[in-house]
Amino acid sequence: MTWLLHMLTNNVWINGSFDVLHTGHIKLFRIARTLAGPNGSVFVGVDTDERISSHKGPSRPINSLQDRILMLSSIKYVDHVLPFASNHELESHINTIKPKYMVIGDDYRGQDIIGSQFIEEIIYVTRDNKSTSDVVERIYG
Repeated sequence: MTWLLHMLTNNVWINGSFDVLHTGHIKLFRIARTLAGPNGSVFVGVDTDERISSHKGPSRPINSLQDRILMLSSIKYVDHVLPFASNHELESHINTIKPKYMVIGDDYRGQDIIGSQFIEEIIYVTRDNKSTSDVVERIYG
């Protein structure tokens, strides 16, 4: 019966740091919610603080993991938020959920996507040139 439920739902996966939320993120979440439909769920994977620091430098993240989880959980398009500290943990989450779709920014087109082997379809979305790094640069110069 579990396999039948999986076949009837369109679970959607999105992941990232989501350090400083912006309209590009909201666009991704909104599209994910539409793809999930009334019976599916939107799962958001979020990088741990240590993972962000190792990829983006010691001044990041700006918002703590706990704060980012609270903000993401408060968005009406998001059903579940799962932190991950490694590529292996990210893949494990995706493999467990087995989402039909992964929604990511089109800036990742042509790159290796972690966990893509567990996804039926990757949906690339234009984020209208919005990025957390750009927002941080504008704030701190």
